[in-house]
Amino acid sequence: MRVPLVDLVAQNAETGDDIRAAVDGVFANASYIGGSDVGAFEQEYAEATGAGYCVGVGNGTDALELALRAAGVTAGGEVVLPVNTFIATAEAVSRIGAVPVFADVDDEHLLLDPAAAAAAVTSRTQAVVPVHLFGQVAPVGALRAALGGSGIPIVEDGAQSQGAESADGRAGSLGLVASTSFYPGKNLGAAGDAGAVTTADPEIARTVRLIASHGSEKKYVHDVIGFNSRMDSLQAAVLRVKLRHLADWNRRRRVAASRYEALLSGVDGVRLPQSVPGNLDVWHLYVVRVADRDRVMARLNEAGIGASIHYPTPLHLTAAYGGHGLGAGAFPVAEAAAGQILSLPLYPHITADQQEFVAEELAEAVRP
Repeated sequence: MRVPLVDLVAQNAETGDDIRAAVDGVFANASYIGGSDVGAFEQEYAEATGAGYCVGVGNGTDALELALRAAGVTAGGEVVLPVNTFIATAEAVSRIGAVPVFADVDDEHLLLDPAAAAAAVTSRTQAVVPVHLFGQVAPVGALRAALGGSGIPIVEDGAQSQGAESADGRAGSLGLVASTSFYPGKNLGAAGDAGAVTTADPEIARTVRLIASHGSEKKYVHDVIGFNSRMDSLQAAVLRVKLRHLADWNRRRRVAASRYEALLSGVDGVRLPQSVPGNLDVWHLYVVRVADRDRVMARLNEAGIGASIHYPTPLHLTAAYGGHGLGAGAFPVAEAAAGQILSLPLYPHITADQQEFVAEELAEAVRP
């Protein structure tokens, strides 16, 4: 038996006919940029998040950069973010010319620690970015309380959290502005790169759309220096089809996560992920923690199981951000977790037999 980390072939088998019809419609109209599907998807996704406004853009990294720019982040400013995230979170800050300031995470959920984030704030801080990691919502309410009356905007990185909820509300509607990615492997994935920015503020939405279209609202009239990051009509058409399945796919992910918990709860040497009380996680990833992780992962891979790591190196220890002068020991929780975390296969179409196979092989791999 082979169990991939993600099975997009199975997803395509479920949605393929509808997607082909939607794509044929785009070609029939020959409206590839700014077509009706883009506007329709923006409205539908805004409603899904409860944010009010959505602007479709080229990819998730652009989405976060545009959200930060619209929130007022400028060159030389500082942006606080968790150190255990995909590098794109920091890249979006750096591309503005701003400075990523890293903070540690809580040990239980590996989400941005509100106290650590507040401690990293200085007079130069222009935004704080909680990352909704692995399909769970970061503690935005607690973060807001920790920041007090500072007025520092919260900009959500929701690339892994489409459909996730917390006691504070839905991912994508909790901060001043939020970004997300529709990379194909996401809970809501396009047929290539695409992203979006969501917000309740119409001026923020206008600013994002302006910057993402060469600083122009009217052809050949350029109000600011922008760049080109527009969602293609083809991607919007695909996303509209898949959005109709998102709630059910997330439900199936939760069923699969519960099955893993039942299968692995008695296995010594495997630390299972826990949901934040009040959260409705969407389980973009199912991340366990084990000792001797690299050996365990190699054994699973040899057995045909697509286990992986998200993410092996905290950002302050990468070559890209080594110039910040923060060595090993600066962020002990994230550093310890980085050597233990292991992502097991989980997707809406995973079968009980596949999960039982994964659990059996993992139990054997961690056996003393």
